Parts: sequence; structure tokens; C-alpha cells
Amino acid sequence: MPAPPSSGPPLATGALPDADALPTGTEKVRAVRAMFDTIAPRYDLVNRVMTFRMDVGWRRRTVRALDLPLGSLVLDLACGTGDLCTELVRSGHRPVGVDLSFGMLAAARTRAPLVHADVLRLPVPAGAIDGVTCGFALRNLEELPRFFAELARAVRPGGRIALLEVAEPPNPLLRAGHAVYFGKVVPRIGGLLSDPAAYRYLPRSVSYLPSAEGMLAMLADAGFVDARHDLLSVGIARLVTATRGDEG
Repeated sequence: MPAPPSSGPPLATGALPDADALPTGTEKVRAVRAMFDTIAPRYDLVNRVMTFRMDVGWRRRTVRALDLPLGSLVLDLACGTGDLCTELVRSGHRPVGVDLSFGMLAAARTRAPLVHADVLRLPVPAGAIDGVTCGFALRNLEELPRFFAELARAVRPGGRIALLEVAEPPNPLLRAGHAVYFGKVVPRIGGLLSDPAAYRYLPRSVSYLPSAEGMLAMLADAGFVDARHDLLSVGIARLVTATRGDEG
């Protein structure tokens, strides 16, 4: 499964601690940013190997789910190395990538402009954006309600968001197999190809995510309508979409 795109006292190794307690608040922000600076050079390689290239199809579906006119201005938040930005360009949109990790931005291979910024404090006027994409980053953010509120501020009424994340299959047998792969195999692959601590963090980071119902409720509270939560590839990934409601 893709490693989390970026978002404490600074850690000497640039990776998250292996203790049972996951970091929260500003400590989490600093630790995750340092981790992504560390894994940026081999980020794309590890993603392709761990997902058997399924992540490519998930990103294409994410862009299609925006359902926006050609030429729409779309922010790709926690853009990492720019895979979603590249897909947005191919689909005829005008993407701008935003990430907190200098390492990820330096490793990006995309024609889209890139901005170093905190996705909880987007450097755009209210209602200036047609749409937002975000891939595998929700669990790494400091606070989801604040993030959704910032999306509601930045996206125009009628604009769209499409948020891609990891998930657990609802089928008990598939869930058991996924738990072994995600919890045991993925950290080994990531450790061999990149930073071991980062890929031990990956399966544990799922615990940051609310339930599907909880996430949809947060979006509604922020001002989004027609929110959907769709499982992909028998439930190992999820796609959350919504439309910015009319103001007033």
C-alpha cells in the first residue's frame, strides 16, 4: 500500500518512532514530514511494488471522480512526487501540487507547478479552487475536521473533492489476508527498498482514520453535500468524494 504522502521533537533518523503510541498534534506533523523527506527518493518504486501497480488505476479513478469541466483548477494536496498531478494534466485539468515535505517536492516528476505549504493553511483565496485531490494522506494530517473546513473554504460552491486512502476489506477472509500482507509483508518490502521505520508506521497509521460514516459526517459538517465512500479493489483502498455546497 502506498506510503503516506507527507504532512515531535525532530527525529534524528527522519522517521517515526516505533513505540506503540502514535504521535499526535504538532509532533505528528514534524515526524511525518521528516519521514517523507527520508523516503522520497524511492517512494514511487515502493508504491508500485507493494500495490502491484494498482495504485496507478486508483489515481486514474480519483481524477475521473472529480467530474469537473476541462481546464478546471485543481489542487493536489500532499502531492508527494506528483503522480496525481500528472494524471490531472493528462485529463485536461490545471493542477497545482501542494506538499509540506521539501524532499517529496524535490523528487517530483510532473509538469504541474508545485507549492511548499501546509494543507491546513492553503495559500489561496476563499472559493478560488474548482476541485481538490488528495492521495493517501488523510491519516497523516494533524486534524481531519480542520482539513475538511479548509477544503470548504478554498473550493468554490459546486466544486468537487476526491480523496484516496487505504482501507480494510469488509469480507472477513479477505480482511485476514490483507492484515497479514499489510502488517507483515509490506513493512518487509518497504524496509528492503527504503526506510524500515516508515513502512512499519504505514499499517499502524490506519488507526488514525475515522469510520466511513464518521468521515462523511465530518464532510457534511464542513459544508459538503453528496458525499460518497466507495471501496476499491475488494476493499483495500477507498475513494471519498463530495461536492461543495452552496453558500448562504
